[in-house]
Amino acid sequence: MHNENRKAASVDAPAGRGHAAAMLPLGTHFGHAPDGLLMLFMALALDALAGEMGGLFRRIPHPVVLIGRAIAALDHRLNRPERSEADRRARGILVAMLVPLAAAAVGGAVAFAGRTVPHLWLAEVFLAATMLAQRSLFEHVHDVARALQTGGLEAGRHAVSRIVGRDPQSLDVHGVARAAIESLAENFSDAVVAPVFWYSALGLPGLMAYKAVNTLDSMVGYRTDRYRAFGWASARLDDLMNLIPARLAGLVIALAALFAPKGRPVAAVRTMLADARHHRSPNSGWPEAAMAGALDLALGGPRTYPGLAVCEKWIGSGRAKAMVADIDRALVVFGAACAINAGLVAALMWATARV
Repeated sequence: MHNENRKAASVDAPAGRGHAAAMLPLGTHFGHAPDGLLMLFMALALDALAGEMGGLFRRIPHPVVLIGRAIAALDHRLNRPERSEADRRARGILVAMLVPLAAAAVGGAVAFAGRTVPHLWLAEVFLAATMLAQRSLFEHVHDVARALQTGGLEAGRHAVSRIVGRDPQSLDVHGVARAAIESLAENFSDAVVAPVFWYSALGLPGLMAYKAVNTLDSMVGYRTDRYRAFGWASARLDDLMNLIPARLAGLVIALAALFAPKGRPVAAVRTMLADARHHRSPNSGWPEAAMAGALDLALGGPRTYPGLAVCEKWIGSGRAKAMVADIDRALVVFGAACAINAGLVAALMWATARV
């Protein structure tokens, strides 16, 4: 019966499309959405090739920018200082629920349309790609290395201020290098592995919900007087949604150390298990510790943010005096880790296709 259906499909196909139709899986039609994991793999490829797509998003707002505007409006309306702490916490919980649900609803609508209207599944691939940051993260950290190399400390401070929140004037050359490497490791988890994880688990709605939670945390998830109550729920939800991705990211970084000059994959795992909890975040320490062990560096430690000094333990037992060459080695690890991450998506796609 299956052979007869295939033959009928090839005979009845319009001229010029018989070969393409015959190559499609049984039950699908030209222009209809492929498997979700294949779309995720396409999104990873698009992000790797196109990056931030600045030319486009200078003309139209980026989806994350729209999420940020919604959060800012809710913050302004609901998080007023004259309200009690209990009231602000309750309102913060409401925001932490509504914003991800709204983002998931948008993702669900795009996914539904892509499976209903021929070729509209390309919109899902595009939207998913905008939620990833492989190429842009590589470029920003690469810019820090080149700024330090060619322009010295002040140029390095300016470049690193684009990707970290700490006070750049408090950083020496080694501090700039460490900050860039730490940001690279942490954002590999937040901006690459976690979005892929949640898309793999829950499709585009899961990815959109995660991105909304992550944006909430970056905007209101602080322990300051203004956000301690209002941002509490957003910060806790972000911790929960990154619980598995952060540990997975650390393991991927350890494996990627095999491809870096003088990389140390075994030390990456050991450092991750020993020092990940030295970080104030329950999740960020895992990829940072893996990167520290992979490169034989000491990351973290005391640092200064605007109006706030943080005294934390060092992560890793290597050199604290990181250099430009260490940023370049970290970028090699990052590139290999992104390739491994995409490979895991391909392996999962292959495994599910055989079930």
